[in-house]
Amino acid sequence: MQDIFEKPKIWKIIVSMFAFMSTPELMFGLFLLYYFRVFERQIGSNKYSVFILFSFAVSVLEESVILAFLKEILPGQLSSYSLSKHISQDPKDPSYSITSGPYGLIFSSFVQFFFDIPVSTRFRVFGLSFSDKSFIYLAGLQLLLSSWKRSMLPGICGVTAGFLYRMNIFYIRKAKLPDFLASLFSRVSWPSMGSSSAAAGSPGTRNTLETGSAPPYAGRQVEAMEPSEDSITTLVSMGFDRDNARQALVQARNDVNVATNILLEAHSH
Repeated sequence: MQDIFEKPKIWKIIVSMFAFMSTPELMFGLFLLYYFRVFERQIGSNKYSVFILFSFAVSVLEESVILAFLKEILPGQLSSYSLSKHISQDPKDPSYSITSGPYGLIFSSFVQFFFDIPVSTRFRVFGLSFSDKSFIYLAGLQLLLSSWKRSMLPGICGVTAGFLYRMNIFYIRKAKLPDFLASLFSRVSWPSMGSSSAAAGSPGTRNTLETGSAPPYAGRQVEAMEPSEDSITTLVSMGFDRDNARQALVQARNDVNVATNILLEAHSH
């Protein structure tokens, strides 16, 4: 525990959050991080930044407390540990049971995914019932078991962090970062799905969002452009009505980011 308590090295803790230890973990982890940016569209970039920081901070704190407890009950075995995973290679060492990577954020997101993202399609394979959410759960299970015991503790700590966020402890769900921090955070975080330039939208869309008037698709005829089924499914999976999602996509010329802004604006009035 030296690197955590006796001679803290904050940069090691930060680096460890982004360093997967194997290629399979990297592939599944990046896929889930990319997918879970759907929550940024639901709650906005500022609150999503708070969610990221909260998930990281709580999961790291939980891991540290658990490892400190293990050090007390297993004296002498946990001689050195750092969250950068410069750890003992003895499988009997409790510190060897920890893997690196943004497990806290990923599995905290699974809690929000379970409660906030509705099932849009169901199907059966060999008599077994599945939904469009099943593949995400399978990817998470694969990541959780990727290093077996070494990935279990970070995953469980992430789920706990997600439930604490869900419980709105310390009113965290209402917290916001200062605008300059939120802007900086959005620039250095993973890119969101879709085109960032398109997300700004057309002048008409920007004016609608700024003035708080009715959504553009409510009373205007636009050039017909049938949206893709994938785009409609994406918005429906975020909890929007299918007909409203389709109309917003028509107005946004099939741009999911712009359509999401239109729908969020409509829901806020």
